[in-house]
Amino acid sequence: MTEAACSGQHTPSAEAGAGAGLEIDVQRVMQMIPHRYPFLMIDRVVDVVANPRATGIKNLTINESYFQGHFPSRPVMPGVLIIEAMAQTAAVLVVHTLGPEAEGKLVYFMSVDNARFRRPVFPGDRLAVHVVKQRNRGNVWKFEGQAKVSDKLMAEAVFAAMILDN
Repeated sequence: MTEAACSGQHTPSAEAGAGAGLEIDVQRVMQMIPHRYPFLMIDRVVDVVANPRATGIKNLTINESYFQGHFPSRPVMPGVLIIEAMAQTAAVLVVHTLGPEAEGKLVYFMSVDNARFRRPVFPGDRLAVHVVKQRNRGNVWKFEGQAKVSDKLMAEAVFAAMILDN
Protein backbone atom coordinates (compact mmCIF):
# COMPACT_ATOMS: atom_id res chain seq x y z
CA MET A 1 0.00 0.00 0.00
CA THR A 2 1.31 3.45 -0.84
CA GLU A 3 2.07 6.05 1.80
CA ALA A 4 -0.75 8.23 0.43
CA ALA A 5 -3.25 5.36 0.69
CA CYS A 6 -2.18 4.68 4.28
CA SER A 7 -2.70 8.33 5.16
CA GLY A 8 -6.20 8.39 3.71
CA GLN A 9 -5.30 10.39 0.62
CA HIS A 10 -6.53 9.62 -2.86
CA THR A 11 -4.11 7.70 -5.07
CA PRO A 12 -4.34 6.36 -8.61
CA SER A 13 -5.58 2.77 -8.52
CA ALA A 14 -2.92 0.39 -9.78
CA GLU A 15 -5.39 -2.46 -10.22
CA ALA A 16 -7.94 -0.50 -12.24
CA GLY A 17 -5.65 -0.11 -15.27
CA ALA A 18 -5.24 2.67 -17.82
CA GLY A 19 -7.54 5.64 -17.43
CA ALA A 20 -8.17 4.60 -13.86
CA GLY A 21 -9.79 6.79 -11.27
CA LEU A 22 -8.68 7.33 -7.70
CA GLU A 23 -8.41 4.85 -4.85
CA ILE A 24 -9.82 5.59 -1.39
CA ASP A 25 -8.65 3.56 1.60
CA VAL A 26 -10.86 2.46 4.49
CA GLN A 27 -9.77 5.31 6.79
CA ARG A 28 -10.84 7.87 4.20
CA VAL A 29 -14.08 5.92 3.52
CA MET A 30 -14.94 6.26 7.22
CA GLN A 31 -14.37 10.02 7.02
CA MET A 32 -16.73 10.21 4.06
CA ILE A 33 -19.61 8.03 5.28
CA PRO A 34 -20.83 7.32 8.83
CA HIS A 35 -20.89 3.49 8.66
CA ARG A 36 -18.71 1.51 11.08
CA TYR A 37 -18.06 -2.12 11.98
CA PRO A 38 -20.01 -4.33 11.87
CA PHE A 39 -22.04 -2.47 9.26
CA LEU A 40 -19.28 -1.07 7.06
CA MET A 41 -19.63 -3.26 3.99
CA ILE A 42 -16.67 -1.99 1.95
CA ASP A 43 -12.95 -2.12 2.74
CA ARG A 44 -11.89 0.43 0.12
CA VAL A 45 -13.09 2.07 -3.05
CA VAL A 46 -11.11 1.96 -6.30
CA ASP A 47 -11.53 3.50 -9.72
CA VAL A 48 -13.47 6.47 -8.32
CA VAL A 49 -14.28 9.04 -10.97
CA ALA A 50 -16.43 11.98 -9.81
CA ASN A 51 -19.97 11.68 -11.16
CA PRO A 52 -19.82 8.56 -13.28
CA ARG A 53 -18.50 5.57 -11.30
CA ALA A 54 -16.78 3.84 -8.40
CA THR A 55 -15.92 0.29 -7.38
CA GLY A 56 -16.12 -0.80 -3.75
CA ILE A 57 -14.06 -3.76 -2.56
CA LYS A 58 -15.12 -6.13 0.22
CA ASN A 59 -12.76 -8.92 1.24
CA LEU A 60 -14.96 -11.50 2.94
CA THR A 61 -13.61 -13.63 5.77
CA ILE A 62 -15.29 -16.29 7.84
CA ASN A 63 -15.07 -13.82 10.75
CA GLU A 64 -17.88 -11.65 9.35
CA SER A 65 -20.59 -11.67 12.03
CA TYR A 66 -23.42 -12.59 9.66
CA PHE A 67 -21.73 -15.85 8.62
CA GLN A 68 -22.37 -17.24 12.12
CA GLY A 69 -26.11 -17.25 11.55
CA HIS A 70 -26.64 -17.04 7.78
CA PHE A 71 -26.43 -20.72 7.08
CA PRO A 72 -23.66 -21.83 9.45
CA SER A 73 -23.29 -25.16 7.62
CA ARG A 74 -22.75 -23.28 4.29
CA PRO A 75 -22.20 -19.58 5.07
CA VAL A 76 -23.20 -17.04 2.42
CA MET A 77 -23.30 -13.24 2.43
CA PRO A 78 -26.92 -12.09 2.73
CA GLY A 79 -28.21 -10.49 -0.47
CA VAL A 80 -29.47 -7.46 1.41
CA LEU A 81 -25.90 -6.79 2.60
CA ILE A 82 -24.64 -6.99 -0.98
CA ILE A 83 -27.18 -4.29 -1.85
CA GLU A 84 -25.98 -2.31 1.19
CA ALA A 85 -22.40 -2.58 -0.13
CA MET A 86 -23.67 -1.07 -3.39
CA ALA A 87 -25.32 1.77 -1.46
CA GLN A 88 -22.19 2.48 0.58
CA THR A 89 -20.04 2.52 -2.56
CA ALA A 90 -22.54 4.93 -4.14
CA ALA A 91 -22.46 7.12 -1.01
CA VAL A 92 -18.67 7.41 -1.28
CA LEU A 93 -19.09 8.36 -4.95
CA VAL A 94 -21.66 11.04 -4.03
CA VAL A 95 -19.42 12.53 -1.33
CA HIS A 96 -16.40 12.42 -3.63
CA THR A 97 -18.41 14.13 -6.39
CA LEU A 98 -19.86 16.85 -4.14
CA GLY A 99 -16.63 17.50 -2.25
CA PRO A 100 -15.71 18.03 1.42
CA GLU A 101 -18.94 19.90 2.27
CA ALA A 102 -20.82 16.61 1.76
CA GLU A 103 -18.74 14.65 4.29
CA GLY A 104 -20.75 13.48 7.26
CA LYS A 105 -24.07 13.79 5.43
CA LEU A 106 -26.33 10.77 5.34
CA VAL A 107 -27.30 8.99 2.14
CA TYR A 108 -30.68 7.25 2.53
CA PHE A 109 -32.13 4.55 0.28
CA MET A 110 -35.26 5.66 -1.55
CA SER A 111 -35.83 2.66 -3.78
CA VAL A 112 -34.31 -0.61 -4.95
CA ASP A 113 -35.48 -1.92 -8.32
CA ASN A 114 -34.68 -4.95 -10.42
CA ALA A 115 -32.54 -6.59 -7.74
CA ARG A 116 -31.28 -9.95 -8.91
CA PHE A 117 -29.10 -12.39 -7.01
CA ARG A 118 -27.27 -14.64 -9.47
CA ARG A 119 -24.78 -16.59 -7.35
CA PRO A 120 -23.97 -16.89 -3.64
CA VAL A 121 -21.02 -14.99 -2.14
CA PHE A 122 -18.88 -17.07 0.24
CA PRO A 123 -16.19 -16.46 2.87
CA GLY A 124 -12.86 -15.99 1.10
CA ASP A 125 -14.42 -14.16 -1.86
CA ARG A 126 -13.29 -10.69 -2.93
CA LEU A 127 -16.47 -8.82 -3.82
CA ALA A 128 -16.09 -5.98 -6.34
CA VAL A 129 -19.10 -3.67 -6.19
CA HIS A 130 -19.40 -1.53 -9.32
CA VAL A 131 -21.75 1.46 -9.23
CA VAL A 132 -22.51 3.83 -12.08
CA LYS A 133 -24.51 7.01 -11.64
CA GLN A 134 -27.52 7.07 -13.94
CA ARG A 135 -28.61 10.59 -12.98
CA ASN A 136 -29.14 13.04 -10.16
CA ARG A 137 -31.62 15.80 -9.58
CA GLY A 138 -30.98 17.97 -6.56
CA ASN A 139 -30.24 15.72 -3.60
CA VAL A 140 -31.70 12.57 -5.25
CA TRP A 141 -29.29 10.24 -7.05
CA LYS A 142 -29.99 7.08 -9.08
CA PHE A 143 -27.45 4.31 -9.66
CA GLU A 144 -26.96 0.98 -11.34
CA GLY A 145 -24.95 -1.52 -9.30
CA GLN A 146 -23.31 -4.85 -9.99
CA ALA A 147 -21.49 -7.09 -7.53
CA LYS A 148 -18.89 -9.46 -8.97
CA VAL A 149 -16.45 -12.08 -7.77
CA SER A 150 -13.65 -12.83 -10.24
CA ASP A 151 -15.64 -11.04 -12.97
CA LYS A 152 -18.67 -13.32 -12.38
CA LEU A 153 -21.91 -11.43 -11.78
CA MET A 154 -23.24 -12.23 -8.31
CA ALA A 155 -25.94 -9.57 -7.90
CA GLU A 156 -27.29 -6.46 -9.59
CA ALA A 157 -29.78 -3.71 -8.84
CA VAL A 158 -30.92 -0.22 -9.74
CA PHE A 159 -31.38 2.01 -6.72
CA ALA A 160 -32.03 5.59 -5.72
CA ALA A 161 -30.81 7.50 -2.69
CA MET A 162 -31.19 10.92 -1.14
CA ILE A 163 -28.38 12.84 0.54
CA LEU A 164 -29.37 14.85 3.63
CA ASP A 165 -27.66 16.70 6.42
CA ASN A 166 -26.98 14.53 9.45
